[in-house]
Amino acid sequence: ILSRVQRSQSTALVSTRREPPPYGFRKSWVPRALEDFGDGGAFPEIHVAQFPLEMGRKKRTSNALAVQVDAEGKIKYDAIARQGQSKDKVIFSKYTDMLPKEVLNEDDPELQKPDEEAVNELTEKTRAALEKQVSQKIAAAMPVRAADKLAPAQYIRYTPSQQGLAFNSGAKQRVIRMVEMQKDPMEPPRFKINKKIPRGPPSPPAPVMHSPSRKMTVKEQQEWKIPPCISNWKNAKGYTIPLDKRLAADGRGLQTVHINENFAKLAEALYIADRKAREAVEMRAQVEKKMAQKEKEKKEEKLRELAKMARDRRAGIKAHGGEDTEVRERDEIRHERRKERQHDRNISRAAPDKRSKLQRDQDRDISELIALGQPNPRTSSEAQYDQRLFNQNKGMDSGFAGGEDEIYNVYDQPFRGGRDMAQNIYRPSKNADKDMYGDDLDTLMFVPDREFSGADHGPRRDGPVQFEEDPFGLDKFLEEAKQHGGSKRASTSGRSKDYDHEKKRRKE
Repeated sequence: ILSRVQRSQSTALVSTRREPPPYGFRKSWVPRALEDFGDGGAFPEIHVAQFPLEMGRKKRTSNALAVQVDAEGKIKYDAIARQGQSKDKVIFSKYTDMLPKEVLNEDDPELQKPDEEAVNELTEKTRAALEKQVSQKIAAAMPVRAADKLAPAQYIRYTPSQQGLAFNSGAKQRVIRMVEMQKDPMEPPRFKINKKIPRGPPSPPAPVMHSPSRKMTVKEQQEWKIPPCISNWKNAKGYTIPLDKRLAADGRGLQTVHINENFAKLAEALYIADRKAREAVEMRAQVEKKMAQKEKEKKEEKLRELAKMARDRRAGIKAHGGEDTEVRERDEIRHERRKERQHDRNISRAAPDKRSKLQRDQDRDISELIALGQPNPRTSSEAQYDQRLFNQNKGMDSGFAGGEDEIYNVYDQPFRGGRDMAQNIYRPSKNADKDMYGDDLDTLMFVPDREFSGADHGPRRDGPVQFEEDPFGLDKFLEEAKQHGGSKRASTSGRSKDYDHEKKRRKE
């Protein structure tokens, strides 16, 4: 073993390679450097993190700046301020930048104007740069532009490295003509140049110059000593705070407790207000109780009167003679009317689709609609237009009243001619009844099979049914009502008699 150790040590002295110690001598040895692993991998029997050939080690990137030194060998601390800035940007970061510039002599070359040649050269350079920018902007704004002019062809002499008859057709040199490729003026741009890039950092702030630090005296240290804030309500961390420190924090021991007299005034005002409110509530309850008692007495009196009337009616006693009979008849009529209305409501509720007015009109016979002169509501697939829209003879004055659109004259013309309407309603149509009545409908006289009783043979009428003036004698009834009118009861009885008469007539 000793010889092996000596052999390894001797080889280590001679060779430049550093190898791991042999087995048996690796106690408390940890591979750290790359040379500790030799050409092999990690050592599994050594329980530490090992990275042979830097495999598995995380790359550590740092944004720390490298230390830079100026010409005098001092560290350049303004490298932080210059990070991300252009090299031509003027950044004031030193004490010398704060000093004023020294006044130079008038004949100093830095203060002299440039000569005419330098001025002309700079002017020409500026003009060319501005023209280039303006021409690019104009060319980009034009919708269709001519192709750019090509640069002249270049001739390049080329000597290949492989010489011989087999190469380059036996020639030693070649002349290459290089021409710029024609660019399509309508080709869209190949690269995205409208990307939003973040703007650069702003100008660094002006340097703040500090005076050299001075030593603090004991008095200044005591003046700057601020006692810790001790809350009387919160102690989240549960510190044990001495009582004198806690009481000294708010200075409670320095003041005497004085209770304001407004507390007593407030308590007294609240007590008086509570008492007044209780009295008001009690008084309101008494008034409501009395009103309820009176209402109850009125209801009892009314019930007594109704009971007395019912007893009298059962006993056959009539208080006012004929008036009681008329009142009872009117009540019976009202009761019948109420029953009829209830019946109609029940029917409409049971089958609303059959009893509604709209459904009744829809279920009517089409011949009835024709007789009434209404338009035929047949459904057709083709679109129907109002023919008045195509009437172009009347011009602009047809819609407005001669141009006066503020006149509200909606029904300026009759809906249908009266003559045509009367002929359509009160006469049979010629085409439909041609087989039955023949062609001469005007001279044809309609004679019924047997006459009605009491019918008078008057002249033939062309228009609608004409009634005699006042067939029911309503004018005479109204005159009698005016003559006898005085009391409300009399007019009521007259109306009820007329109502009874009308009801009997309807039943018949």
